[in-house]
Amino acid sequence: MGEFKVHRVRFFNYVPSGIRCVAYNNQSNRLAVSRTDGTVEIYNLSANYFQEKFFPGHESRATEALCWAAGQRLFSAGLNGEIIEYDLQALNIKYAVDAFGGPIWSMTASPSGSQLLVGCEDGSVKLFQITPDKIQFERNFDRQKSRILSLSWHPSGTHIAAGSIDYITVFDVKSGSTIHKMTVDRQYMGASKRKCIVWGVVFLSDGTVISVDSAGKVQFWDSATGTLVKNHLISNADVLSIAVADHEDSFVVGTAEGTVFHFQLVPVTSNSSEKQWVRTKPFQHHTHDVRAVAHSPTALISGGTDTHLVIRPLMEKIEVKNYDAALRKITFPHRRLISCSKRRQLLLFQFAHHLELWRLGSTVATGKNGDTLPLSKNADHLLHLKTKGPENIICSCISPCGSWIAYSTASRFFLCRLNYDQDNISLKRVSKMPAFLHSALHILFSEDSAKLFVASNQGSLHVMQLLEGSFKHLHTFQPPSGGNLVTGHRESLGGHIWQMKTLELHCTVPAYNFPVTALAIAPNTNNLVLAHSDQQVFEYSIPDKQYTEWSRTIQKQGFHQVWLQRDTPITHISFHPKRPMHILLHDAYMFCIIDKSLPLLFLDLLDEKTLVAVERPLDDIIAQLPPPIKKKKFGT
Repeated sequence: MGEFKVHRVRFFNYVPSGIRCVAYNNQSNRLAVSRTDGTVEIYNLSANYFQEKFFPGHESRATEALCWAAGQRLFSAGLNGEIIEYDLQALNIKYAVDAFGGPIWSMTASPSGSQLLVGCEDGSVKLFQITPDKIQFERNFDRQKSRILSLSWHPSGTHIAAGSIDYITVFDVKSGSTIHKMTVDRQYMGASKRKCIVWGVVFLSDGTVISVDSAGKVQFWDSATGTLVKNHLISNADVLSIAVADHEDSFVVGTAEGTVFHFQLVPVTSNSSEKQWVRTKPFQHHTHDVRAVAHSPTALISGGTDTHLVIRPLMEKIEVKNYDAALRKITFPHRRLISCSKRRQLLLFQFAHHLELWRLGSTVATGKNGDTLPLSKNADHLLHLKTKGPENIICSCISPCGSWIAYSTASRFFLCRLNYDQDNISLKRVSKMPAFLHSALHILFSEDSAKLFVASNQGSLHVMQLLEGSFKHLHTFQPPSGGNLVTGHRESLGGHIWQMKTLELHCTVPAYNFPVTALAIAPNTNNLVLAHSDQQVFEYSIPDKQYTEWSRTIQKQGFHQVWLQRDTPITHISFHPKRPMHILLHDAYMFCIIDKSLPLLFLDLLDEKTLVAVERPLDDIIAQLPPPIKKKKFGT
């Protein structure tokens, strides 16, 4: 494979934001995750848990509640008192509505998906009707004395349970009046706490209300009589979150100690029809507060302060033991936060509200394979570029020549020119951006740094010619028949390739069932290499408008199971300038070189220090075949 001198960079001090809410959509098998900086991420669980969409954070949006309603519609609410609906196609905020109850602490959609309920700081519970285009306030329920921290509908849609401080209220939905008020015991490990906060409630079909609270308890209540039926003291700290399975035979809770507990409804005896709730499995996959949990048909999902999204499979629910049976811990976003200027040896790091530009260190030392070489010159922090305003940065890129930086927030696009004078660097922002260039999902510079490509959330691709300190709009590619460009929307299953000289559609890449996680065009062959969320890798010949022979062979033979069972997506693809048969790719945990001349037939571990790999070079196979039929060429 050859040897590489590796720069091991450890000065990108990126820390993901903690997870505040998770919401599972059984219809689409998608998971929405909100973080403490206001970012909302959408994971496609059917596509190997790939993060296919995200909405950038905002300093004024501290999300406290997240839910799906009316099928595929996603809502959030938070401490600014607003209810937000997200446009899942345009990837922006559709609208925001003030609930006029102060900070919103809880929200839930009705079983039919046609109504939305929010719990507010002022003790009000507000009902909204979900219309085709917006939400409309309907009425208030009886106001309570303290903030409403948790809400749950009865599956019939007739009653509501609301958790507050020291008590749980059961409401009649039709009248909005209080039916029962159940006082929660303040006892905590034998001592009385000043207050008991009901962090979560779920309302079951049989009328049982399950609550979790700051005294470390899971409690079962009879909503018809307003009495406590059963009590489980499970933690020395707060129990912060709860979610129940659709079949109501299982639920999961998360604690401030980082523990996740699983409860199941099991027969009292082997022959008994009577069932009881039993705590069956504790899991310790988190180090801090588990602020949010969800329950899919096949997995327990949890997230919290330690920033990890953990998917714990329920083995008894999984028929085929493939990568769906593996524990997953997703920490880093499935998108690039780093870009590189190869010519100037620079790295651009993207944070929520600023960019950092660094020059790599260098060495004059030499050594053998595996040696760590001392730096002759340390890495330099050249630039700290802070954004103005409350919006998070969506994407950023530095040009290969190192003279341009482009970045975007949800409402503004920025282009900056860099000038270098020995060790000094100056930056000048290009003013007067055109109206159509107000936001970007992806940014890319051409290899010669002469062009800038900007993919918008409308599916279009803008091409800009970069001049000395300014730019000129060359063209905008629109996706044909509502489709998406190769460099555009991540949910797109196919792609389009455009000819830059003629500005015409060259060809369409065949559709595939799983979304693209990374793509790149090999400079030597003009082949497009695509990695998908199911770990398949395809090579498509742009000149021939078809998959290459290597790609067809690999798809026929199949990738090794060890490769296919990886649970993190390929996020970047590149190529060796002098080795056209090599494809370089990486995910969050590994770097890999695919050598197209050496199909790997077998790999196993002989012992802890020895690997055996069986390879079959294609050239060796061709050499043993009969000579090809000689075809007479014109003119010979």
